[in-house]
Amino acid sequence: MRVTTRSVSRAAASSMVVASLALVGLQAAGQTASAATAKASPVVTCTTANTALTVTEVSRPINHLLLKATNTGTKPCYAYSAPFLRAGADAQAPLAWAEETTPQAVVTLKPGQSAYAGITTYSPDGEGGSATKTLGVFFSDKKGGAINKEKTLKLPHGGVFFNSAAVVTYWQDNPADALAW
Repeated sequence: MRVTTRSVSRAAASSMVVASLALVGLQAAGQTASAATAKASPVVTCTTANTALTVTEVSRPINHLLLKATNTGTKPCYAYSAPFLRAGADAQAPLAWAEETTPQAVVTLKPGQSAYAGITTYSPDGEGGSATKTLGVFFSDKKGGAINKEKTLKLPHGGVFFNSAAVVTYWQDNPADALAW
């Protein structure tokens, strides 16, 4: 009988040791996770207030512009979806987004890093159109809605022709991908 009691006691003791070690491991993991969370800088949404925007003409492909957004803030920011673009002060609607350019993940910009969007200004199969001197830019929020104030950029060469075929890509992490479609 004593042998049985003793082996039960050893089994119980072993279980207690294993449970204690598991608890210590969980506490250590929790402390590591909370320390990492405390040290990690929160990521904000890219806006016209925390980015610098430029638009340039590119030699290839023809009829394209490159929009560049550089994070000028102190925290990383998300460049959600695609920019809302208004070609000219009297534009009735934003340029369409080229859905086939949707990236696999949201583009995250560390301070000093840039995101890029390619703009097709016109196509022979588009309709109407006119030359425009400015490009209004709005950023997108997480849900795909326009946010913040508009930033108005001057277009190269005193103006660029846009017609109904004009589209803009989603934000990309490099200019080659923004212009590859």
